[in-house]
Order: sequence, then structure tokens, then C-alpha cells
Amino acid sequence: MHEYIKERTLKIGHYFVETRNTVRTIAKEFGVSKSTVHKDLTERLPEINPELARQVKEILEYHKSIRHIRGGEATKIKYKQKTGKKKQEVSV
Repeated sequence: MHEYIKERTLKIGHYFVETRNTVRTIAKEFGVSKSTVHKDLTERLPEINPELARQVKEILEYHKSIRHIRGGEATKIKYKQKTGKKKQEVSV
């Protein structure tokens, strides 16, 4: 494994544990794809730092357990914003 990949994996792992942000958010912040972030956290990190990988796994499992809730919230916000725009257009 290349050194820059190890460094990125460790940075992402530490950042993930500190912030508990979603994989999608971290991918945007680090300028990589969410597939890369997920691979770094689930496949590469256990080889580099098993203890950090254990902490990351707990957070990933938590995110997975609540994703149905977050998905519903995102949809609710999306449609709330759309109806707000339609009301503004009608009133103008």
C-alpha cells in the first residue's frame, strides 16, 4: 500500500471518530469518492490501526442503524423547501 493512502486512511479514520460525520460528508471534505472513504475505513484501516478501526466500525454500524430515519428527514426537508418555493412563486 502506498504511503499517501495510509496517511489518508489514518486522517479519515481519526476525523471520522472525532466528528462522527457521514461517509458522504467526509468524502466531500477530503475530495474523494464515498466509495474510497468506505474502502479506507472498512478494508485498509484494520490493517493499519486495528483499535481505530474498531471505533470506526461502531460508528458505521450506528449510522447504518439510523439511516432509515435520516433518509426520511432528508426527504421531509426536501419537500418542505419545494413547497416553500411554490408558495413564494404564487404570492409574487
